[in-house]
Amino acid sequence: MSEITAIEPQKHDKARCNIFVDGRFCCGMGLETVIKNRLKTGSVVTTEELARLQLDSEKQTAFDKALTHISASMKTEREVREFLEKKGYLRDVSDYVIEKMKGYGFLDDAAYAHGYTEQMSARKGGRLIAAELKRKGVSEQAIESALDAMQGETEAATRILEKYLRGKDITDKKVIQRAYAHLISKGFDYDTARDALKAYADAGDAGES
Repeated sequence: MSEITAIEPQKHDKARCNIFVDGRFCCGMGLETVIKNRLKTGSVVTTEELARLQLDSEKQTAFDKALTHISASMKTEREVREFLEKKGYLRDVSDYVIEKMKGYGFLDDAAYAHGYTEQMSARKGGRLIAAELKRKGVSEQAIESALDAMQGETEAATRILEKYLRGKDITDKKVIQRAYAHLISKGFDYDTARDALKAYADAGDAGES
């Protein structure tokens, strides 16, 4: 058993409180739930009991908050979980919300990966896109599927190269080396960067002839 050592109102939501157990932050909870269950400093509780109270009384509120969070743009499952954790919801509530959102089709990491790849492929290479998706919690399988569907990576690299080299002396080998490094930093692999440089050079030769 543990003891509630503090109950403090949340700064940005006066209808919710932060509950501290044994001197450490444990969870957030609606003020109505706190009052209804007569929780106060000195109350003896278990983490399981707090999780049950939170799940029973706040799952709809948490679901509504998560829907608002994804209203501006799609999010991954990990991003929604992290959002709910920052709001003070325990894992049981997060699990409920995640499963409900997936059931309605509001959360789909595979679809997110495809959409993100399509959006970013005009200015980033596959390696960088894959790393960003991995940080967002997308599975390797979903990332691989999205990258397989990506088209025109060499064309995108060539466009970025054209912009980077604009106004520069392309006969200078150091300039070309820096351009190559620039493409690598944008997440393009070595072969794509090389092909883009070749395509750029071929286009320049064709323009001169």
